[in-house]
Amino acid sequence: MQRMIRYTVMPEMVADNERLVRQVYEALHAAKPAGLRYTTLRLDDGVSFVHLVSYSSDGANQALTSLPAFQAFTAGIRERCTTPPVTTDLQIVGAYGFFDG
Repeated sequence: MQRMIRYTVMPEMVADNERLVRQVYEALHAAKPAGLRYTTLRLDDGVSFVHLVSYSSDGANQALTSLPAFQAFTAGIRERCTTPPVTTDLQIVGAYGFFDG
């Protein structure tokens, strides 16, 4: 499964959002969950974020969503946003070194 999550935060919340995202990555680097690929990008407007996630099983997805750092990140996301998160399922047409093994 591949998904894209996109949202826009208030300008004064960018640093807080990035701090929370970095904490998720610190936890992921420590846990090293198998079957999960995850990246977060900030767009050139400076306030929009895109998260791309690929997971091979529900267990791999749960390895992300069960992390305390991920739960802390998602707990206040709507309060940080001017445009709330929208999740889109993706279908891979082609990939090189990104979603493929």
